[in-house]
Amino acid sequence: MIIVSEECVSTILTEEDGFSAVEAVFAAMARGDAYNFPVIREAIGHADALYGFKSGFDRAGLSLGLKSGGYWPGNAQRGIPNHQSTVLLFDPDTGRLSAIVGGNYLTAIRTAASSAVSIKHLARPESRTLGMIGAGHQSHFQVRAAARLGNFESVVAWNRHPEMLDDLEKTVQGLGMDFERAEPEQLAARADVIITITSCHEPLLMKEWIRPGTHLDCMGTDTRGKMEVDPDLVAAATVFTDEVAQSTTIGEAQHAVGKGLLQDSAITPIGDVINGAQAGRISQDQITLFDGTGVGLQDLAVASAVAAKAQEEGLSQTAHL
Repeated sequence: MIIVSEECVSTILTEEDGFSAVEAVFAAMARGDAYNFPVIREAIGHADALYGFKSGFDRAGLSLGLKSGGYWPGNAQRGIPNHQSTVLLFDPDTGRLSAIVGGNYLTAIRTAASSAVSIKHLARPESRTLGMIGAGHQSHFQVRAAARLGNFESVVAWNRHPEMLDDLEKTVQGLGMDFERAEPEQLAARADVIITITSCHEPLLMKEWIRPGTHLDCMGTDTRGKMEVDPDLVAAATVFTDEVAQSTTIGEAQHAVGKGLLQDSAITPIGDVINGAQAGRISQDQITLFDGTGVGLQDLAVASAVAAKAQEEGLSQTAHL
């Protein structure tokens, strides 16, 4: 068994690694070669924490395992990330534990990679302005992953706490892009692609604000009750997702589906677009929306890639149970 520490993961895992692993596993899911197991997510009744497990098996990539972790809102006061997680990988041939991989940085990379994958396959190629709703820790990963695609020239951003935009501005300018602050309505009028990455329970973007041809990445809603955009906007868009079952129950689509504005059958797995089985964007005026709920197979795919890389470079530790 090998151990890949959080420090090692953050040193060797790149945006390119995350993008390749996530794109491949989305394709495998759509082909039926990979599947997620039911998610467990519970409030533990201590420290206001949410804790759970995501797991699955990818027959194509031979990734089997689980991510264990959750959200501790008081961690920021301790100087550590609120999100904490660890990935356990198992040998699919024997069931033996093969690797323990730090999951915090990995989760940030895989979340950003999934939105970048959707931008590649769904956004208009001429998109130049990226809108960011949210300026927390994850927003920096989102911007870097989107910038890697090479299309964006500027970022326009909003955050409920404006002082947090200062750090995001530094990240954006460090990537060679212009930065502007704007209210959500003005942001929607400017942006070609909009990423929402918040923990809100109310809509921050309304249907009537969104321009024809906009692509939206809704990345913050991963729990029942959360909401980042107007359900009428979700219903008006062509919706894609990582996994339909999660999209309709804990993702951004839960509210539109619950109100009868959107049918499950109208939501397309992004893997079908990657594989060419379903069309992605079919017109310049079409509003597309990717509901990124976050699936365990993303974590397993990226963890498997980084574990192999760490072992090849002699950076992993070996342990025996």
